[in-house]
Amino acid sequence: MDNWRKSSHSGGGDGNECVEIATSPTHVSIRDSKAPTGAALTLPTPAFTVFLNALKGTPETR
Repeated sequence: MDNWRKSSHSGGGDGNECVEIATSPTHVSIRDSKAPTGAALTLPTPAFTVFLNALKGTPETR
């Protein structure tokens, strides 16, 4: 994936205290913005939605 983008909530300074995501029609990839050449976690889009909702503490949506 080559469409990486950083959260608008990246923090102050250089904004590198964040994760970046890249999306495709079927998957979402997540990587550390401080190590962009390192490993990325790639999940199917429905699994990413469940993951994100768990982080937010909201009920699972399908």
